[in-house]
Amino acid sequence: MVHLIPGQHIHLVGIGGFGLSAIARVLLQQGYTISGSDRVKNNLTEALAKEGAIIYQGHAASNITGAEMVIISSAVTADHVEVAAANQQGIPVYKRSDIIGAVMDGHLNIAIAGTHGKTTTTAMVTHILLKCGKDPSYIIGGVMQSTGKNAHAGNGKAFVVEADEYDYMFLGLRPNIAVINNVEYDHPDFFKTKEAIVDTFRRFGQLVPADGILIANADDPVAKRIARECAQRQVFTVLFGIDSEDATWSAGNLHTTDDGFSAFDVVRGGKLLCTVKLQLPGRHNALNALAALVVADSQGIPFDEAAEALLSYEGTGRRFELCGEVETPQGKIAVIDDYAHHPTAIRLTLEATKARYPGRSVWAVWQPHTYSRTKALLNDYAKAFSSADHVLVTDIFAAREVPIPGVNSAEVVIAMEHAEVRYTPRLEDAMVALAQGVQAPAVVVVMCAGDATRVSAEYLAWLQKRSAQ
Repeated sequence: MVHLIPGQHIHLVGIGGFGLSAIARVLLQQGYTISGSDRVKNNLTEALAKEGAIIYQGHAASNITGAEMVIISSAVTADHVEVAAANQQGIPVYKRSDIIGAVMDGHLNIAIAGTHGKTTTTAMVTHILLKCGKDPSYIIGGVMQSTGKNAHAGNGKAFVVEADEYDYMFLGLRPNIAVINNVEYDHPDFFKTKEAIVDTFRRFGQLVPADGILIANADDPVAKRIARECAQRQVFTVLFGIDSEDATWSAGNLHTTDDGFSAFDVVRGGKLLCTVKLQLPGRHNALNALAALVVADSQGIPFDEAAEALLSYEGTGRRFELCGEVETPQGKIAVIDDYAHHPTAIRLTLEATKARYPGRSVWAVWQPHTYSRTKALLNDYAKAFSSADHVLVTDIFAAREVPIPGVNSAEVVIAMEHAEVRYTPRLEDAMVALAQGVQAPAVVVVMCAGDATRVSAEYLAWLQKRSAQ
């Protein structure tokens, strides 16, 4: 078990990513001396620098000078120059899974897991606790619109964390309360089979102690099975869902209100509690909100207060984020950024877009993320875009991988079951296609975990300039 010593100097390699930047921010606020390095600086590192962290652009052995501990991101290899320097100097090197338990020590730990929805659900739980005066600590894989941050060290007893399955990060947690939203195959570069990822989530469920609570989506067969296994260990389990009759908490009558909110009725134990309204669209967000309401209930927050707090939840960056909307003589064109890169997330995002913007043409811009995921989930990608009227597919964002022969976006487009799909290899090509093809009323959804956010920013700027003229 890792032990943190108050005031020690901790260096983070890969500090510009959401995972390590959040840990760095909490450690900084807890009183540790923080330094970190990354290939390029970004908004996250700039914010950390303003808060007192020492940020190095680029990697060098000298960056770890004075450090008493080094934390590395999942992308950092054993032969990394700063890791090698730390090993030579006898400075301990840890992954997120090694350190996260120590960072959260002394709190009531609430861990939100799932292939999809964990960022939104974590942020919803955090938002409710903040609005209800609980001042939680939190670590989220996205920037909350309401706070402008992805992490904070609060004074309350609760510590809410997005429980990431990649590189076994969430197996380092010590959850008192755990949520499992869903379990699907993903990260084929790390999990070689679906059975491997299911087993990892099962191990996460087993971390919940006998006096803890496991909250699971009854609509998801794997999550429900894990909950039943935990119940056999006398862990208190709560099931939520929309379709499952096994759910104690359920959402029904999903609809869009006249003022544009998503709404659904919440039933607990057969009793109608009230209608909940959200700013975010989609069935998946109703499930995310339902999970957050169950967590809030476990913390003694009255249901009406939690529901009222959810109404003001604005989301996190890149989760159905409305970048802007431009009025044209033919109607409005909205531009949305979304992190969706798994087939299920893409399908749900596009379904939500259709529901939120009825009567508009939907343009989906998709940048596939990693060669291994594109190859492993190709058949599912081919069927994920049915709610879009037009689809543009850019080249694959390699991230941490090298190309796989025969795996490319041109072949993906050929496999896709869509009448209006086009291969636009460069981001600039997608921009041109949007400028030439989109006719109002329309909505453009850019979906990626890479750098295709440039498309939404540049296309919106082009629209605004054209409108001003």
